[in-house]
This record gives sequence, C-alpha cells and structure tokens, in this order.
Amino acid sequence: MSRLFVCLQHWLPARTLGRLVHRLSRARLRWWKNLLILGFCRLYGVDRASAARPVPDGYASFNAFFTRELKPGLRPIDPDPAALVAPADGRIAQFGEARAGRLLQAKGLDYSLADLCGSDRRAERYRDGAFLTIYLAPRDYHRVHAPAAGRLRWMHHIPGERFAVNAATAARLPGLFARNERLVCHFEGDWGPFAVVLVGALNVASIGTAWTGELPAPDRARLWHYPPPSGPCLDRGQYLGQFNLGSTVILLLPPGAARLDPGLTLDQRVFVGRRIGSLAGGT
Repeated sequence: MSRLFVCLQHWLPARTLGRLVHRLSRARLRWWKNLLILGFCRLYGVDRASAARPVPDGYASFNAFFTRELKPGLRPIDPDPAALVAPADGRIAQFGEARAGRLLQAKGLDYSLADLCGSDRRAERYRDGAFLTIYLAPRDYHRVHAPAAGRLRWMHHIPGERFAVNAATAARLPGLFARNERLVCHFEGDWGPFAVVLVGALNVASIGTAWTGELPAPDRARLWHYPPPSGPCLDRGQYLGQFNLGSTVILLLPPGAARLDPGLTLDQRVFVGRRIGSLAGGT
C-alpha cells in the first residue's frame, strides 16, 4: 500500500492541488472553517487546549488555526546559553553527520548536501558537520523557531516537487528532500554558521518567514543576500517561520563548532525550545 501511495504521487497535479488547498484553507465562511478545524482536530488528535485562542471560534480560517501560536509558557527555552534547541515540534526522522557531503534520508538512501542547499559553496560550510531532520505530523505545532542565536546571511527559495515527506515516502523516493520545494535559511552565529531548511510537501500551499511573510511557490530559484548588519537577527527560540500545511525541517551544523546530544534516538519526539545539542565547549 505504501509503495502504491508513493507511485501515485508522481501522477498527482501537485501545483493545482496546492492552489486548491490554499484557497479552501483560507476561506472565512464560519461554518466551513469551523467544519475543517473541528474535523481536523478529531481526525489527528490535535491538542486544542494548547492553542493560544479558543478553538474554533478564535481563528478566522483553517490556515490561521493550522499556523496557530501556543499559550505562553508551553515551550520554555532551555536556560543553558550553550544549548542548541529544537527548531520545531515533531519526530526525529534522521540525524548524524553529513559525511563527504551526503545526508542520510532513510535506510539505504542518502542525498547530496549541495543539492539540498542549492549551492556547493554554501553547502561546504556544513560538510562533515551534524544534521537533524524533524518530521512535523499534521497534529503538530507548525511554527519554526531559531535553534540558536544568529543573524540571517542568505535565504534561498528553491522550486521543486511536492511529494509527501512521511516515512513511507522517505524510505522509497531517492533524494526526496533535495527534490521538493524548500527554503534554506543560512545564519551566522558568534560561534559559527548554521542553516534551517524548511522543506515543502504535498498540500503545502506556501512557506512563510517572520521577516518576509508568506512566500508563494517560486517558478525559479530566488536568493536573498543580507550583508551585515542588514539581516534579521534572531534570538535562540525566537519565531523564524511557518508551514502553511506540511512538513519537514532540517538543521545543518558546521563541523567542530556544535554537536548533537548523544542520547538522541530515531522517532524521538522533540519540542521547540528543548535541548538537542550544544555548542563546542558547552556541557
């Protein structure tokens, strides 16, 4: 069944489907958006009590609910200033080192760091460094936060496919994350560079950031360069961006400057602000 689902995705009109989802998820008819929100909560077991506003009446559309903020205090940031924190709620799909510029996607499958970043030069900064892939399930909180303090230097919006990013597809579709549409945000911290990659997926109508707002799917690659001190500067745990439906976040770290905690495991649940690693010299 999983193999059939992956095969069918090659025939789906992903762009047309994305435009339809975009329109329906932003409809403000009260009965329609309430039907979508409450049905979605029941289907996926969403924790309604964690939402910052009443569900469903506090949200003008389904997308407003999907990209909801949480109640204050529910995602405290690890107090250790040397701690790297999870950029998103979700499940650890893969982690490890980008050995020789290759990242593990699933058992028996890897993909190119340069292909993911869309640039050999920028990818080289993370060669042989650590990476962490977090899959966001439908019921998860879908805002993305900074794993460390840093200033944005480049942002690369790369067009691509919109395959699903669940475990079944990741195990069967080579180069999945480097084939899908993605937004690569390169930051510079006091300790070194790091990147947060927001990977689009099936039904993801758009990706947005705190400094640009919503970014529609590009027809061609777009690169923004922010020479110092012009780029947005984010504190650790600060809101970075969001998925308007979907998806997966990949954290890229440079070799020697940061490390992931040795206790991390596949399928482990992580939450925004929780420790996932440390800067060099940290405990």
